[in-house]
Amino acid sequence: MQICDSLSTMEKLRILTDAAKYDVSCSSSGSERANNGRGIGNTVNSGICHAFSADGRCISLLKILFSNECIYDCKYCVNRSSNDVVRTSFTPEEVCNLTMEFYRRNYIEGLFLSSGIIKNPTYTMEQIFIVVRLLREKYNFGGYIHIKGIPGAEPDVIEAIGWYVDRMSINLELPTTEGLKALAPNKTRNNILTPMRQIQNSITNNRLLIEDGRRMLGRREGNLSPATVKENTSLAVADKSIGRFVPAGQSTQMIIGATPETDYQLVTVAEALYRNYNLKRVFYSAFVNVNKDSDLPGMDGSTPLAREHRLYQADFLLRFYGYKAADLLSEDKPHFNTLVDPKCDWALRHLDIFPVEINTADYYTLLKVPGIGVNSANRIVKARKKANLNFDNLKKMGVVLKRALYFITCQGKMMYNTKLDEDYILRNMLDNRIDYRQRLGSEITYRQLSFFDDNNELAYNTITPQGNGIL
Repeated sequence: MQICDSLSTMEKLRILTDAAKYDVSCSSSGSERANNGRGIGNTVNSGICHAFSADGRCISLLKILFSNECIYDCKYCVNRSSNDVVRTSFTPEEVCNLTMEFYRRNYIEGLFLSSGIIKNPTYTMEQIFIVVRLLREKYNFGGYIHIKGIPGAEPDVIEAIGWYVDRMSINLELPTTEGLKALAPNKTRNNILTPMRQIQNSITNNRLLIEDGRRMLGRREGNLSPATVKENTSLAVADKSIGRFVPAGQSTQMIIGATPETDYQLVTVAEALYRNYNLKRVFYSAFVNVNKDSDLPGMDGSTPLAREHRLYQADFLLRFYGYKAADLLSEDKPHFNTLVDPKCDWALRHLDIFPVEINTADYYTLLKVPGIGVNSANRIVKARKKANLNFDNLKKMGVVLKRALYFITCQGKMMYNTKLDEDYILRNMLDNRIDYRQRLGSEITYRQLSFFDDNNELAYNTITPQGNGIL
């Protein structure tokens, strides 16, 4: 392992931003952190002002590793200990200076900090703790901070970091215990799930404490308006030194395609994580064999991003549309149809409930219709209280009629004389599709933009199937 501590900060930045690009779990919403009036930056509830690379990954945060040194030898990881690459580490002050200078130049809105494992997990997390404490207390940085927790670190360190950051994530890495044993022998499922549970419990306890404080204030200030009570509550919470523990929640990431799990297994694991650990997001990272290891699957010419795209669409259905993993897939049908999105695929397999009448169907039935999303379903439910709706009304409400027309009626009539037949509907839907991979051929790339890329050039040479919605 070639360790270079004498590199300049810019040389370290070039190495450690490139080393961080395979970690996609860097969402940045759900936190509200006001500036204290003496510092710089703030975080608002609606989230960070994002900038996205063309392959769909967030680049609005300064996304770096604290170090690419690592004592583990995970076969899929570019930073594994057996790889002959230049190793370096930032100092805590260097990370702080970079974050502040990038923020002042309006390049970023926050920090995403992960790391390889130096010496041991606890030592590495202690170094990261020094970074976040300096940013908050010395530099008065009020912007967004997302820290990647390292399984195996002492619970006290995890707890201490949680009071300074907006979001934490513990990467599940691989969805099954067998996959971890095969490709990441230094990690265990228990080591990963234990800090997840700790963070979940601390978030819950913190929220209960804050709610108790609000109730007490409400009883004392019962004659004040709700707005005043809310404002005073924030001050009271601050006065009592009740901080916010990981206010934006926690997330995780799974690598897909490195091990032979089916899509059904992946969405089932994701569903269990949402239900049992209250995760904000599960991210999916299409496997890329950067190490050319013989134990890893080769690239057979198919794009793993297509599968990743379908999993993100299914994840959206789990979180916002009321679907269950068992609704979307089963052991008999373990993989998503790559030709159509999961919602449309579900509708084609359940034609017995269609067409649905727009003017009478309940909200959750409307959500099952391809082309109708959460917003348009809400608009339909509100608007039809005043008048019967027609297809022109639906178009104005944002319904994608070219998808929905096969599954709905308005006042008992379909938009066109279409057949309720799976092959007929699928064939007509696919006629309007453009196969971007076939059109662009070898010009497609799958790598993430970095600070050192020519943005204009990459904007034209990189696309993603994630550009298509699930409606």
